[in-house]
Amino acid sequence: MLVLLKSSRFYLAVGLTLVCSLLGSFLAGFPYLQVIGALVLALVLGMVLQVYQPVINRARTGIGFISNKFLRLGIILLGFKLNLVDLAQAGVKTILLAIFVVSGTLFLTYNLARKLGVEQNLALLAASGTGICGAAAVMGISPQLPVSVEQEEQKREDEVLAVAIVAILGTVFTLIELGLKPLLHMTPQQFGVVTGGSLHEIAHAVAAGSAGGPVSLDTAIITKLSRVLLLAPAALLIGIWYQRKNHVGFTAGQSHLPIPWFMGGFILASIVGTFLPLGATILAALVKLAYLFLGMAMAALGMSVNFRVILQRGGKAFLAAGISSCILLAFVIVVSKWFF
Repeated sequence: MLVLLKSSRFYLAVGLTLVCSLLGSFLAGFPYLQVIGALVLALVLGMVLQVYQPVINRARTGIGFISNKFLRLGIILLGFKLNLVDLAQAGVKTILLAIFVVSGTLFLTYNLARKLGVEQNLALLAASGTGICGAAAVMGISPQLPVSVEQEEQKREDEVLAVAIVAILGTVFTLIELGLKPLLHMTPQQFGVVTGGSLHEIAHAVAAGSAGGPVSLDTAIITKLSRVLLLAPAALLIGIWYQRKNHVGFTAGQSHLPIPWFMGGFILASIVGTFLPLGATILAALVKLAYLFLGMAMAALGMSVNFRVILQRGGKAFLAAGISSCILLAFVIVVSKWFF
């Protein structure tokens, strides 16, 4: 690793991905791009850089390191965004809704995708992104799905495809919910529950929730973060299930518990951010740093994808996630009307 860090190829990869991440954050500040989000924009910018293939080839080793290690670091730092006291104050109803949404959407999307003939790993990643928190969930769950060296390229393609699916559907459903808002006759709190409980990325929930005013926006963020909080237990449970189903990691008759250490860091960061007096400025800076690293990881991922294969394999997974998103929206609308 020390040799890698000293390598000019590593610094080239850092420079390329850093520019994509910073540019993605800048572009996400514009009204029409805000709904897409900085992470997806960084991914797209990484894809665009593939036109300079000789440069990408030179930075290939560093790109692999960044897409792996920087991803985990970004997810850990993202924990500072979660205020556990705020989540607790949101009440049992909000937490229960998050549990139902995450578990139900994961189960439904995965099984729909498998029925349509989608490969297991892609089905899991698409289900995770749809049910939990978009791109961050895809990249957080992916390390729990170990593959052979020969399958690494397909795994990267699955990651990009799952991110693209939740980005497109999240944007579409944001616009749908904004269009439905006048017809639903909801209180600001109810509309916030709908947006936070049904949309895929935090950026989507913020964009739609803000249309209902301050109360709606706060409710959307809390509801969405309740789903984000479930990323860590979901990663652990999916890892255990995947290991048992595929007989991965068995040695001498014993199975290795796939504990995602970086998810432990995610929870620890949320505890530190909640109970230590770090101050709003420091917390905001740590969250920005999290998105910087995640953006670099997404850009690195975008630099290493095969467009042709993704287009060939994406249709059925997109259909499954789309159907699941429709059912999720209908469910959350009913729940918000009855219980909030």
